Amino acid sequence: MTIDFNQIESRLWAAADQLWANTGLKPAEFSNPVLGLIFLRYAEKKFLEAEAALVEKGLDASEIEKFDYQAEGALYLSDNARFSYLLNLAEGQDVGKAVNEAMAAVEQENEELKGVLPRSYAKLPNAVLIELLRLMDSLGEIEGDAFGKIYEYFLGKFAMAEGQKGGVFYTPTSIVKLIVEIIEPFHGKIFDPACGSGGMFVQSAAFVQRRNKRTSEELTVFGTEKANDTVKLAKMNLAVHGISGDIREANTYYEDPHKALGKFDFVMANPPFNVSGVDKERVKDDPRFPFGIPTTDNANYLWIQHFYSALNETGRAGFVMANSAGDARGAELEIRKMLIQSGGVDVIVSVGPNFFYTVTLPCTLWFFDKAKAKGERKDQVLFIDARSIYRRVSKAIRDFKPEQIEFLSNIVRLWRGEAAETGQGSQQMLQQQFPDGAYQDIAGMCKVATRADIEAQGWSLNPGRYVGTVSTASDDFDFEERITALAEEFAFLNAESVDLAAEIENSLQVLQRRV
Repeated sequence: MTIDFNQIESRLWAAADQLWANTGLKPAEFSNPVLGLIFLRYAEKKFLEAEAALVEKGLDASEIEKFDYQAEGALYLSDNARFSYLLNLAEGQDVGKAVNEAMAAVEQENEELKGVLPRSYAKLPNAVLIELLRLMDSLGEIEGDAFGKIYEYFLGKFAMAEGQKGGVFYTPTSIVKLIVEIIEPFHGKIFDPACGSGGMFVQSAAFVQRRNKRTSEELTVFGTEKANDTVKLAKMNLAVHGISGDIREANTYYEDPHKALGKFDFVMANPPFNVSGVDKERVKDDPRFPFGIPTTDNANYLWIQHFYSALNETGRAGFVMANSAGDARGAELEIRKMLIQSGGVDVIVSVGPNFFYTVTLPCTLWFFDKAKAKGERKDQVLFIDARSIYRRVSKAIRDFKPEQIEFLSNIVRLWRGEAAETGQGSQQMLQQQFPDGAYQDIAGMCKVATRADIEAQGWSLNPGRYVGTVSTASDDFDFEERITALAEEFAFLNAESVDLAAEIENSLQVLQRRV
């Protein structure tokens, strides 16, 4: 039975917190071993699934060899490297030593994991390890990037415990799925220069697999990540999902280990927002930033240009961005204007608040399509306001249901002249909004704006400026929904005011230096 992650979240966190408190260890000393156990838990799940598939094909279990498992996209696990073996160790055995040996055995049989898996289990008391194993066994089956969700929690929680700000964020599965469905990475090279735990790659592989194709034959993934521990996590995540990838440790602002310029078919990312302190002297002549270096102390438009310049002539990109970037002024406005004039800006989607586990603010999804610049839609951008589309998971968390992801993706497909997909249950929503089976502007939901329209709006990429609102009769007024909408708008304006305040402060500092 599949268990929704949110149903077990509070139990998992509470139990893990209590176990951590009993160890007296530093955050990284506890979180990395926990992630390693989760890795083994899901590695064995994939291993057993591969074994069942091979038996179904006619092989006897005793005849199956290592390369057979690997051909099925699973890691090969020797007997002593399996989660179930560790779970069933006899009382009194040295569990820490056994887990370290299990990790060593996995690395020995799977070259891509050399030096990646944690080996610090001897620091944990036997009782804590036994309880962690039992806790992980009780999780059931979790859809999506379980590593990313759990890693985000531990990183943020432990960083706060040390008085630091958690700086690495996990991208929610439903957001990643929407990005994947819109850019449609059927085959080719995929790049994520802020890859975190590798969730973008995992969902891209799932997209290919849903179309009954082998990921290894269709996709090649490349990523960079600043933190060494996160690089290891990404490699673990790719390995357990049977994905081959080249993940490098690098500071993307200053380093380009994959020689990304014009190289990739697809770019996907959730970069850190509003980063300050980037040394502009080090990046001013970098060809990855073809439209210039923003004068404000904010790296958003460095990321945006990097995503654009990494695409080949037919490449597509989809990424998460701060709402404030769509209306940013000064040098950022000029960069945005040049991007729009290139014809490569494809789709902009507003997403409401509370989709992320660590921040409540809304965000915007940007999409590029360089092939569009040569077609009849080159002077058009599709704007979608998805703030009213969501499933309330809890008071603090929202996500998209599968049919909602499919519906939003179908708006884009219809605009592109592609056939709509209904396998996830979006038929009713499609029929209600697009009864003729063709794209049309819908007030409050979607609008195709021309380049002239966008210029008239000061080159803004804020969907709210174009999509408009739906007029609601007074007898249909819902107080709670109205308050929620106003709260979302206030959050957006508040975030924008912070951005403007920073820009004003920067301008004042420039003036003072001149004086």
